[in-house]
Amino acid sequence: MLNCQRAEDLIRRCAALKVLVAGDLMLDEFVWGNVSRISPEAPVPVVEVTGESFYAGGAANVARNLREFTAGVGVAGLVGGDGAGARLLQLLDQAGIDTLCVERDMRRKTIVKTRVIARHQQVVRIDRDARLAPDDAQTARLLATIGQHMPDWDAVIFSDYAKGFLTPAFAEGLCQAARGKIVTVDPSPNNPLAWSGVTAVKPNLREAREVARLGNEAEIEQVGPALLRHWGAAMVLVTLGEQGMMLFRGGLTAYHTPTRAREVFDVSGAGDTAIALFTLALAAGALPEEAAELANHASGVAVGKLGTATVKPQELLESAREAG
Repeated sequence: MLNCQRAEDLIRRCAALKVLVAGDLMLDEFVWGNVSRISPEAPVPVVEVTGESFYAGGAANVARNLREFTAGVGVAGLVGGDGAGARLLQLLDQAGIDTLCVERDMRRKTIVKTRVIARHQQVVRIDRDARLAPDDAQTARLLATIGQHMPDWDAVIFSDYAKGFLTPAFAEGLCQAARGKIVTVDPSPNNPLAWSGVTAVKPNLREAREVARLGNEAEIEQVGPALLRHWGAAMVLVTLGEQGMMLFRGGLTAYHTPTRAREVFDVSGAGDTAIALFTLALAAGALPEEAAELANHASGVAVGKLGTATVKPQELLESAREAG
C-alpha cells in the first residue's frame, strides 16, 4: 500500500504542517547504570548510576515525535511550579516546541516518571503523579488562546494519560474550536470522554477491549466496529503490539498492517510515535491506509530504541524502503 516514493512524498509534505498536541504533560527521567551485585539489605539489584537523562514526556513526547518532521508544533497543557516544571518547559523550548498554550500552576507539582535502566533493561519505574486538572479560569484562558491561534493549526492531537488535564469542558471546547480540521485522539479508558465527530481514535488492544466492553478475549474484528459506534469517529486505529495495527472505517473492510519492528528494546512511547505520524500523514493528504502504514513503520523504529526515543525522517524512510 505504501511504497518508498510515496512515503518520501508524504514526509516532505509534513514539513509545512502545524500540529497542536493537547494533553497530560510529564517529565521523563532516565537513570542509567550497571548492576554487579545484589543488595545485602534485600533481594534486589544494586544499580551503580552512570548517568541521567531528562525528556519531555506524556503528551509532550507526542510533540517531540512531531518535531522531527515539522517545525510547526505546539502543546497545550499544565505544568507545576516546581523544578520539574521549569525543566520540562526548558526542554520544550530547546526543542523548538511552542508553549504558548501551556499554563504553569505554582500551586501544583509536575508529573514525573523516573525509569532506572541497567544493562538495557528497565529495573524499576518510579511515578510521581499529580492530578493536573485545569480550573474554570485556566480552561477559559487556554481555550481563548487556542481559539485565537486555531487558524494556524492543520491538525490537533489529544494525548490522554488520564492525569486530569483533559476535562470534558476543555476537550469539548477544543473539539468545537478545531471543527473542520484533522482531530485525532490517543484515549485512556480511565477518562471516558465522548469523542464524537473526531477524525480518528487510536487505542491499543487492551484499551480497545476495555472501552468496547466485549471481554478480554474478544476478537479484534468485533472490537473495531463496536468502537466506531461508541465514539462516532470516522476511523479507529487499534495498535496490536507485535501484531501491528488494524484500521477500521465505517462500511469498509478492516485494514491490517503487520508489525515492522525488527528488534524490540523498549515499548515506552511507541503509542506516542504512532499517533504523531498517523496524524501528520492524514494532514499531509495520505489515504487512511497509507497513514496507518507510516505510523506502523514509525512505531517499529521506535521500539528498537531505549527510552522514550523519537523517530527521524531518514529512519522512517529506511523502514519503508526495506519493506519494499
